[in-house]
Amino acid sequence: MYRKNALAAGVAAALTLGSATMVATQSTAAPQSPAAAGTSAAQPGAGFQAMTADTRSKAIRTADRNAATTARALGLGPEERLVAKDVLIDTDGARHVRYDRTYRCLAVIGGDLVVHLAKNGGITGSDLAHQGAIRVAGTTPKLTAADASAKAVKHAKHVKKGRAGSKDSTLVVYAAGKIPVLAYRSTVTGAGETGPASREAVIVDADSGALLDQYEMHQSVTGTGNGVTVGQVSIETTQTGSGYTLTDAAHGGTIVYDSYNSPQSNPRQNARAFSKTSNSWGNGTASSRESAAVDASYGLAKTWDYYKNSFNRSGIRNDGRGAPAYVHVDNSLVNAFYDDNCFCMYFGDGSSQNSNTPVTAVDVAGHEMSHGVTAATANLNYSGESGGLNEATSDIFGTMVEFYADNTTDPGDYYIGEKLNMASGYLRRMDNPSADGNSLSCWNSGAGSVDVHYSSGIANHFFYLAAEGTGAKTIGGRSHNGTTCNNDTFAGVGKDKAAAVWYRALSAYMTSSTNYAGARTATLQAAADLYGTNSQERYLVSKAWAAVSVGTALPDPGTGTPTPDPTDPPSGNALTNGSFEQGTSGWTQSDNIISNSALQPARDGSWYAWMMGYGADAVESVSQSNIAVPATGAPKLTFWLKVSTQESGYAAYDTLKVKINGTTLATYSNANASSGYVQKTVDLSAYKGQSVKLEFAGTEDTYLSTIFLLDQIAIG
Repeated sequence: MYRKNALAAGVAAALTLGSATMVATQSTAAPQSPAAAGTSAAQPGAGFQAMTADTRSKAIRTADRNAATTARALGLGPEERLVAKDVLIDTDGARHVRYDRTYRCLAVIGGDLVVHLAKNGGITGSDLAHQGAIRVAGTTPKLTAADASAKAVKHAKHVKKGRAGSKDSTLVVYAAGKIPVLAYRSTVTGAGETGPASREAVIVDADSGALLDQYEMHQSVTGTGNGVTVGQVSIETTQTGSGYTLTDAAHGGTIVYDSYNSPQSNPRQNARAFSKTSNSWGNGTASSRESAAVDASYGLAKTWDYYKNSFNRSGIRNDGRGAPAYVHVDNSLVNAFYDDNCFCMYFGDGSSQNSNTPVTAVDVAGHEMSHGVTAATANLNYSGESGGLNEATSDIFGTMVEFYADNTTDPGDYYIGEKLNMASGYLRRMDNPSADGNSLSCWNSGAGSVDVHYSSGIANHFFYLAAEGTGAKTIGGRSHNGTTCNNDTFAGVGKDKAAAVWYRALSAYMTSSTNYAGARTATLQAAADLYGTNSQERYLVSKAWAAVSVGTALPDPGTGTPTPDPTDPPSGNALTNGSFEQGTSGWTQSDNIISNSALQPARDGSWYAWMMGYGADAVESVSQSNIAVPATGAPKLTFWLKVSTQESGYAAYDTLKVKINGTTLATYSNANASSGYVQKTVDLSAYKGQSVKLEFAGTEDTYLSTIFLLDQIAIG
């Protein structure tokens, strides 16, 4: 399994399969342009630049960083936020940024817009589906979600009356009409005009239940699949007239094709979509071409769900778009691979070497899809030590997907490809990589010269030790033995915490050239962000790296076993997540206040609270409850505050109040403007030993803006 790279055309990538070596030769054809290869890039002929996935991802991140400023420039209301959806770049460098809008964190139907920017970043124009600011009387509905569902069923016109049900009634703002209103969007399902599982979106007024809009939805239905490796499972399919296809609309439109044994050099040459009149797929053996497709469809859906539910990542590129997959590639191919050029995945049928078992197991699907995640984040070079990290990342998350799927025919373990009937019983082992005779369990100075599938063993070994610790144990019915390179013994932090550290390091700190030393630095920083600089979790991450000969262990902070909750505050601070480096965890905010936007500076780290700055009437608050004020000494609240304003003079037009249990203890205003962060202290002696609510409440008047930035808040 490997990530295909256009720059490596004509190069053979060796893949170790147990004790034998297969050679998976990449295409010798000239690399296609991103547009020709089927990416989402606009065609150059339309006046747009062709963009790689990385370029597009960076452009969207830039647009998101500029979203708050853009919203203010467009005159949007203080309760609104913009979320970048797509970016097109003209050949002359001008940009067209497509945004969705939210209002008090509610999706706005009909609130999308496009902002046009000159090459220098200046706004040259805009196109808004709804002109002007969004305002509704309130966001507390008179109808419950259940009431809305019942109303939606009555209003449905595409689904037969008496045979419909409604689910997923979600509160939204409906702005497709002239005046925005609070509404519910419901999905009504049942027998209908297009078949037995029609789906209709129905939007009703959240107060009166009056019909606002309705439309038929793409027909995603649940089929029954019988896979070679996953057994009998439910899979998402799409109804098309009288038939069904293996198109998963619930996961970004992921489609599984039959490659029809097209050569690996052109695996889409003979490809066609799977389709049939019934919604039952495969017979559980390789004799049915559908069986391998069931494996792939199921595995890719579970991978999507794992990333979404664990890291709030929507698809490979975090853009909600599914990638096509092709099964039955070539003949006797014991391999699978991801190609970022076409944004697609390929799976071979296996050979006599593995009893002709298709290479479509759950951890394999997770492995391949994760190559795409790596391409969209750190984009680790597929050579040298960074290449080993690239492969290991896919093994790590492929393993996590297997645990997440919790499939009784393939329980979670730290063996890769154990369901492929290899002579050795697996492709790779994370607990003891060198057991295959080729992989590295310990780092050495020559690691960068080793095939990436073998040098990946170092990071795989690290991850296993970080997650599970040392010693022998049985996991998923298989024997595991966490031995180390330095004869150390220690406990693990748990697989979920280890995966959270790796994902944050990959997406926030690693770059294309990160090596093993750099990966250690990145994961230690990620662990500090998530669990605290002096946390046991960070210490054990350092122990796991030392155990594979990468660096030395940090001093033991002496904080005992890892805390079960990553939001527990660091020692000496009664607050949870006082520096906001865990995002919104622990805090309640009236709007999207807690941010890591580069438009304003953090006092420390990258996260902070950005309050006010609209230049219009606005009220905001961020708070935390159930804070245990120390019962001894002289407890106090400390925080760092930066105030910048367009106001002048000493009159307090815009204010930020510090409240404990609703009582204002301190007030700051535009008159406290500063060039940088200034530390503030508030005496809490009157609240010794009490459980309190801390609130920062901001108010801004009609004219001129004031921005209040908060960071490093502590009570102790």
